[in-house]
Amino acid sequence: MSCFGKRTWDPKGKHCYVTGGSTGLGLALSTLLVQQGADVSIVARNEKNLKAAIEKLETVRQSKDQKFAYYSYSLTSARESQEALQAVIAGHNGETPDGVFLCAGGSKPKFFVEMSGEELVQGMDMGYWVQAWTAWAASKEMARTRKKGKICFVSSTLGYMSLIGYASYSPAKHALRGLADTLRFELQLYNIDVQIFFPCTMYTPGYEEENKTKPKITLKLEESDSGLTAEQAAHAMLAGIKDHHSHITGDWITTVFRASTKGASPGRFFLKDWALNIFGCIALPIWRMTVDREINGHVAEHETYLEERGLRA
Repeated sequence: MSCFGKRTWDPKGKHCYVTGGSTGLGLALSTLLVQQGADVSIVARNEKNLKAAIEKLETVRQSKDQKFAYYSYSLTSARESQEALQAVIAGHNGETPDGVFLCAGGSKPKFFVEMSGEELVQGMDMGYWVQAWTAWAASKEMARTRKKGKICFVSSTLGYMSLIGYASYSPAKHALRGLADTLRFELQLYNIDVQIFFPCTMYTPGYEEENKTKPKITLKLEESDSGLTAEQAAHAMLAGIKDHHSHITGDWITTVFRASTKGASPGRFFLKDWALNIFGCIALPIWRMTVDREINGHVAEHETYLEERGLRA
């Protein structure tokens, strides 16, 4: 039981569908779900990674009756997201998943003025649509089959705030929050629970990839961010899922942002959220001034950067 006597969600015996389940947060979450007795279907694009992920899941199997399966699909279109879900359902005796966990995504940080139009579109595809299309397909299927299910999005700390270099990523994560908050209301009509996780920096293969294009000033501003391993983030995510938290956070700073910007989303404990909000009202303006000072100190170096790339007349 969780606070106020509300029963926690138990993954044991449930069919869990994890997108992006071959690496990073998706694989870490899948591993936890298997350890707690769930059947797990994972979807991603890279079949080699998918096979390796299934082998890892087999090492933590709790029962011979558990079912694990993988499917190779890109999820950035409505058609492929529907096809992936139908393949998952067909591979599990026609059963609609009990829980859909949307861990697929990616980021390519750059300065806004150096991005191509294609990169901006790709930012929305990988940051928003790769989750939104699956949520759309899953909610339609759950409503049709009267499945009392669960859908959990994955946003980011950058879904509460933003930072220089994330113009193709942060807007998508803010949009996911808007979608999750909307569906939290709407999908109550079908007994579908909607949640969203806001992880801070996660040390995953995706993080290493994004650092290849990340501006130096962004890297400098993130130096003090301690971050989480994928396993730590997965533990925080699953704990929030089990306790039915509408907005799930896994670190102190993101929790402050949650309390300070929660809008109409459900809170946790009134007094705790009130104290966090007061702290945010004092600390966040100081943080913002520090960031502004760092950016203003970067102007000369940035001028050289722009000139070297032909972005100055």
